[in-house]
Amino acid sequence: MSLISAERICVRLGGAEVLHDVSLSVAEGEIVTILGPNGSGKSTLLRALLGILPVQEGQVTRAPGLRIGYVPQRLTIDRSMPITLRRFLSLPVRVPDAAAGAALARVGLEGKGGLQMAALSGGQMQRALLARALLARPQILMLDEPTQGLDQPGEAAFYRLIEEVRSETGCAVLMVSHDLHVVMAASDRVICLNGHVCCEGTPEVVSTAPEYRALFGMGTQGALALYRHVHDHDHSGPVDHHCGHDHPHDHHHGPHHHAG
Repeated sequence: MSLISAERICVRLGGAEVLHDVSLSVAEGEIVTILGPNGSGKSTLLRALLGILPVQEGQVTRAPGLRIGYVPQRLTIDRSMPITLRRFLSLPVRVPDAAAGAALARVGLEGKGGLQMAALSGGQMQRALLARALLARPQILMLDEPTQGLDQPGEAAFYRLIEEVRSETGCAVLMVSHDLHVVMAASDRVICLNGHVCCEGTPEVVSTAPEYRALFGMGTQGALALYRHVHDHDHSGPVDHHCGHDHPHDHHHGPHHHAG
């Protein structure tokens, strides 16, 4: 069943058309990644799907009562305003201590509720945003470049966490990303966006599409070797994608072991 879909939507901002004739849908349990260069309309598309931005043409459809967990690109905290991580989780609605504790434990921040938000590292902040999104028991997680500013081990760890959450809860994931080498391995479907949908399909299909090469050039060829070793996995449990490396010779060529 489709949880959320866009049908031939157009979005204009300040008179300029940012998205033209864009269609997509996300089904239950899917991980769908939207890739595109800066200015391609990725964040605009996410905000249109969320209902934050109006569409001038076309239609966005959400399943009735759809529970969405949203992780924004970044959250700027005023360092002069004291707010603990635990308090942040209860904005705008009070969350029971047990639920807050479970969400923090799930994202690797167990016992950190007393920390000031302004004192969190970049990686901790993204995990805090994910914890808050998980409190809604989402059917779909929507993430807007959630690893921007993290180093590559931080990126890889965050994406492994997302895949574990998907495996445990069955939620779908719609992720906007520029992290080609990491994201592709975990994605069921990839959509290349540049104001319109340039191409879409499995990572293997998209990586060979001329439209993809036109957008991202040939410089990512080494990274593209990553998916050869992951395309045959199922989703019964977390899979170690070894996504902290860029070089094909760093990867195991044997079958993957499932932890689930």
